[in-house]
Amino acid sequence: MSSPDAPPPDALPADALPAVAPQLRSLRRRAGLTLEAAARSATMSPAHLSRLETGRRQPSLPMLLALARVYGTTVSELLGERVADQDAVVRAADMEPTRAGGWTYWQSGAPGRGMQALRVHVPHGSQGDIVRVHPGEEWLHVLRGRLRLRLGDTAHLLGPGDSAHFDSLTPHRLAAEDSDGVDLLFVHTLLQSPTATLCLGPAPGDLGETP
Repeated sequence: MSSPDAPPPDALPADALPAVAPQLRSLRRRAGLTLEAAARSATMSPAHLSRLETGRRQPSLPMLLALARVYGTTVSELLGERVADQDAVVRAADMEPTRAGGWTYWQSGAPGRGMQALRVHVPHGSQGDIVRVHPGEEWLHVLRGRLRLRLGDTAHLLGPGDSAHFDSLTPHRLAAEDSDGVDLLFVHTLLQSPTATLCLGPAPGDLGETP
């Protein structure tokens, strides 16, 4: 039987601790949170968070994900990593398309940022019944075509030049109104999810929702 202080199976290796412990304390203070407030938001005890900040316990990946959300940062920053010489300009020629679930995405922002920017093409009849719910915020802007956007129980029809900005925990559905699809600019703050996971979302049945 393992001791109470044994690291969880998914804990980080011990050699990661020197960078993690001081970063956890520094980022909590930067966020203006007491130990008790940060621990409560991350659903852990203040004593456990204190042990993480002093290097007496190894943080697991779920703990780091929770703390990154609380502090408004990334797991990479919690680990003390820095992105060096990041280019602020993303050239059109460097935007490689990625396809998932019928949608096409072009990564339009730099990696490692607090916001992720995409250009998206949504074909007609693709994923229009999928309900998406996840942490973060979303902002979208219609470039071409018309978008059917459902937020909770409210339906909206957006045309070129229209935008929407909403909390991603609000159940939402996106679908192209026109037969030739719709093109969007899309910005989200979900730091840890890959493009396909973010945009495909869970199936309606997983949420107890009906189309």
